[in-house]
Amino acid sequence: MDTPTEREAELSSFWILGLLALLAVVTYLPTLRQPFISDDYPNILLSRSYGPFSGWGAMWADPVSRVRATSWVITYWIERGFGLVPAAFYAVSIFLHVLNTWLVYALGAWRAIGWRVAALAAGFFAVSEGHQEAVMWYSATNELLLFLLGVLCLLAWIKFIQDPKIRWGCLTVSFLCFLLALASKESAVMIVPLLGLVWLSKSEARERLLGVTPFLLAGLVYAWAIYETRTYSFRFHDGSFSLRAPVWITLPHTFGRLLWPWGLISLAGIVIWRAREWRPLVAYAAAWAAISLLPYSFLTYMTQAPSRQTYLASVGAAWIVAAGLLTCWDRLSTSHHRWVYALAVVIILHNCVYLWTKKRGQFMARGASTEALIREARNTTGNIYIPCPPSTGWGGCRCFPYAPIVASAALQLETSKPVSALMWSDPQPGAAEFCWGPK
Repeated sequence: MDTPTEREAELSSFWILGLLALLAVVTYLPTLRQPFISDDYPNILLSRSYGPFSGWGAMWADPVSRVRATSWVITYWIERGFGLVPAAFYAVSIFLHVLNTWLVYALGAWRAIGWRVAALAAGFFAVSEGHQEAVMWYSATNELLLFLLGVLCLLAWIKFIQDPKIRWGCLTVSFLCFLLALASKESAVMIVPLLGLVWLSKSEARERLLGVTPFLLAGLVYAWAIYETRTYSFRFHDGSFSLRAPVWITLPHTFGRLLWPWGLISLAGIVIWRAREWRPLVAYAAAWAAISLLPYSFLTYMTQAPSRQTYLASVGAAWIVAAGLLTCWDRLSTSHHRWVYALAVVIILHNCVYLWTKKRGQFMARGASTEALIREARNTTGNIYIPCPPSTGWGGCRCFPYAPIVASAALQLETSKPVSALMWSDPQPGAAEFCWGPK
């Protein structure tokens, strides 16, 4: 029979999980009214080939696409169940974000973090605007799946490391989750050093060094297989990855943006109040963030990783914010604790309002050109001509901001017109001209 203390703990966890889910859903609820954006259309089209079980063989034979296997499968089943309804796809993204928020709370099982920090960190993670693209752009759902499977891998690993008895079942579960994470995105290899970070935090667990061997071997084989695609994979030629990239600029730049502003404010509070008890946590948080950001620091087209690629790293920032709030709570007298509650409300409102206004407006603008093209296609009976002078932006041309494959996939999915109805040069007589940008 459970003791009263155990029942109270279970009830407390139930309410914490409910509150975290509420924060995550309310923060991203306006996303349900967004259209599809750029890569969503070709990705949905590709999922029709690679998502069903009958297409897994072809997906495995595609070394560029097989590393996103979980995305193709989940996308296929969303369309199969709900059709081309953007709200259904975004609802799944929000649901995955809720699960991931719960996993941030579950990381409280790691003794280096603890449940107080984990609860507050999960609350900040739920509303953080810093990683919004991972939730607000469906094509970034691979970041959500990588997080889900990667943190499940870490939680099973934590159990394996911290339990006085060696639980080989936990190690097996951890490794299976790791393999699924590798099937979600190329950057899943960073989970291996995160496992090492947990391992280093507990000295008596070092006798279990053998447990990390299968992860290390699988990660090395996976990384080599990706590197072997360098001659034909577009990800090695579109600026996404290059060994010549200015990592020494991109990594600190992204790290600083990750902490802005609440992480930096929290660090300032910890320093001002000389809260030395949080030094180990801050060190683990910084290491977690740096490891998570490193694979995304080999960009050549910008010196800051896109917000979607900070999703896993933002856990480190959330731990720092939690430590800052707890420092305020511990240093202030009981009569002034209301100011800590007020600060927490300000943090929530700041992130939510910013997402509901500025960020949502940006995402609506990103989908506007494709939506306009679809309307044009539905309102004309003939072909569509897109004058395409030399590109003035990345990935598209002056009259359409995205690559031609986006326009072709959008018409193929949303209209009855064949792909041949879309022309980029030498238009046939009677073709309707479409130009989203200035002519």
